[in-house]
Amino acid sequence: MNLSHWPSRALLRCFPLLLLLLTVRAVGAQEVLRAPAYPLVTHNPNFSLWSMGDTLNARPTSHWTEAEQPLLGLVEVDGVVYRFLGDEPTLFKTVLPASDERWATAMYTETDPGAEWASLSFDDSSWKRGAAPFGDDKYEAQTAWTSADLWYRRTFDLESTDHEELTLKLRHDDDVTVYLNGTEVYDVSGWQYSYDYLPLPASALAGLQETGNVLAIHIRNTAGGQWLDAGLVERVREAAQDGIVQADQTGVSMTANQTAYTFDCGGVRLEATFTSPLLLEDLEVYARPVTYLDVRVTPRDGQEHQVKIYLGASGKFAVNTAGEALEARAYEKNGLYILRVGTTEQPVLQQKGDDVRIDWGYFYVAAAKGEVVQSVSETSTSWQGFLHDGMLKTRNYTGNNVMLSTVADLDTISSETSRTFLLGYDEVASVDYFGTPLKPWFARKTPAFERLLANAFAEHADILARVKKFDDQLYADALAAGGSKYADLCVLAYRQAVAAHTLVESPDGELLFLSKENNSNGSINTVDVTYPSAPLFLIYNPDLLKGMLNGIFYYSESGRWEKPFPAHDLGTYPVATGQTYGEDMPVEEAGNMILLTAAIADREGKADYARQHWETLTTWAGYLLESGFDPANQLSTDDFSGHLARNANLSVKAILALAAYGKLADMLGEEQTGTEYREKARAMAGKWMELARDGDHYTLAFERPGTWSQKYNLVWDDLLGLDVFPDEVAETEIAYYLKQQNDYGLPLDSRETYTKSDWILWTATLASDREDFTALVEPVWAFANATPDRVPLSDWHDTVDARHIGFKARSVVGGYFLQLLQWKMRQEEEK
Repeated sequence: MNLSHWPSRALLRCFPLLLLLLTVRAVGAQEVLRAPAYPLVTHNPNFSLWSMGDTLNARPTSHWTEAEQPLLGLVEVDGVVYRFLGDEPTLFKTVLPASDERWATAMYTETDPGAEWASLSFDDSSWKRGAAPFGDDKYEAQTAWTSADLWYRRTFDLESTDHEELTLKLRHDDDVTVYLNGTEVYDVSGWQYSYDYLPLPASALAGLQETGNVLAIHIRNTAGGQWLDAGLVERVREAAQDGIVQADQTGVSMTANQTAYTFDCGGVRLEATFTSPLLLEDLEVYARPVTYLDVRVTPRDGQEHQVKIYLGASGKFAVNTAGEALEARAYEKNGLYILRVGTTEQPVLQQKGDDVRIDWGYFYVAAAKGEVVQSVSETSTSWQGFLHDGMLKTRNYTGNNVMLSTVADLDTISSETSRTFLLGYDEVASVDYFGTPLKPWFARKTPAFERLLANAFAEHADILARVKKFDDQLYADALAAGGSKYADLCVLAYRQAVAAHTLVESPDGELLFLSKENNSNGSINTVDVTYPSAPLFLIYNPDLLKGMLNGIFYYSESGRWEKPFPAHDLGTYPVATGQTYGEDMPVEEAGNMILLTAAIADREGKADYARQHWETLTTWAGYLLESGFDPANQLSTDDFSGHLARNANLSVKAILALAAYGKLADMLGEEQTGTEYREKARAMAGKWMELARDGDHYTLAFERPGTWSQKYNLVWDDLLGLDVFPDEVAETEIAYYLKQQNDYGLPLDSRETYTKSDWILWTATLASDREDFTALVEPVWAFANATPDRVPLSDWHDTVDARHIGFKARSVVGGYFLQLLQWKMRQEEEK
């Protein structure tokens, strides 16, 4: 690929000062990216906290699933209390339980019941009765629903009709229309993977009666999974935070491992910095599930000020659903004051699925002994005690609503003063791996979590220095590789991509780096999620990519998976006991596994890892040789518009995977096999060009003129030096793509206006000059900056209106690093 238009790597190496000046100048001139959501605590799928808005103190902090896990930060300055972190949590009282609290039955039919079916007087006695949730997931749904439509009626009584803030609690997949006592209250196309809380209109509340109310729902499946669960709740208002002033947020900045906020609070400036040190070159630090919250206050006026800091952390960090009983206590150990909370039941590894949170193990808040006082109490009383007398009393507590409270009395300050708080989570057991519970990685060397906290506190200054060095280098490299907006996207993606995994050790001592397929189906170790995320890990620690492949190889080589292509997944997170996805992706996953194994060999300069699994790789290559070139009608990772036969981009993957297998054979000394597979791949590439050519571009599927798609799988031809497709294929496609873009990106293909941003970043890497690369990348930056959907970065959005279609907090955004990977590889080649 011709890179003559790109900046000279030699120039950048020879003039580091010039690079630094260019970096500073670029940062100063560019528009600042407004993140869709800001990462605060990011360690694994269970311990993942976000601020989903522009300001840290405008709404409660939330888990990536959008379930509230509130942190509350207050600072008292000269007697005036300011809120800088979080907001009053949203509390609900159950009126009609959904299935996350208690199974409940409803009447249902899959046959159109005709008019008036939602009315109070309709006779549903001939319908079937079933327990919610309804869906097509045989492991999670209580009642199977696999048809196109479902009509649902649930009759209930009320103790009182006085419900001013009655709210619909609804999770649905796909389109729903909801009625209460015959009045339509909600109608939407699309799906909601987590529970949404929707206030009911006054017209519906007016029709409530003490007996015989009916909640009626029609849901239609349009594509993909199916799900329906509903209930009614009522908003509970806590005592208002009288006397609290919302602090004026003056700035927010984000690096790969930190998010920092600044506020004006009366006479002081307050900085709150969250650091989750995901330093991938040091697995002991990376796998330590402890985030630092550093709060620093500095006088703004040169005067002395009386300052106290309050940090409250909700017990919701340790529950999956409301109502789970909690036990909390405060104690002292290893020079720290420690607060701990967990469920009384401790159902270890019993909760699995997508829209779930951990309800076993323990959440911790810690700070240095002598610098704070702590207590545990009911949510509604903790911060009020701070307001009244500025102090807390240490005690244990058992109940449903628990707040862990810490107060740091700084007394009189005249210069910069800070306190460090530690937020940690001990999962006790992280994964069920084919029947064996696996402990968190850190427990191999430090089984006591209190010791882990003490180690983290002692290493605080060193860790922050290492984080700064890493983050500065990541940004500078990404800036040189792709420009300022590309660098912004890498920063935005880093913590999200890493924290969608958990690190454990297998019973055989192998490293396992297992992803959760967040917000798409909750699978564990999904191969076609590993594939797009791989570039980040190929850059910073290829051993972690091995950890993403090890479980899939084991599944086949143990005899548990007997098909001639890889499994799609290992189960439903955190239970890795075998594939639970309903359909295979034969060409997709075989191509993925071979290409990623070849990428590891290329990065390491040796094929030792491939040698360990050569028989399995040979079986998969044989399958692709037979079935990969002209794929049958089957699922692929881009199946959003349905199955597709003769998928041209999938064919590219198979062709390049066969060439990659040939490269591996060469590296292992099997030259004849290597030559054979490379020649076959090149012959297939020639035939591919004939079948896919459509004038000025190549088609979505063979011999389907008038269609097109992103051929992002072509990136491996250059990255691995395979030399299979002529340069004109990528050049032709890039020229065509530049004509197909919308305001917020290049559509995935000609069928819809939505896209996958990870694939755009792969596709952009095919560009032969910086101008074309930038033209493809900048609309993705614009999407992240403008989307109205304030959730962790989505990789599936509409290119016309910047709305996210689905998906959030997924690891696949690690694919944004592909250009940086290519840049680094070329630098290494030039040394």
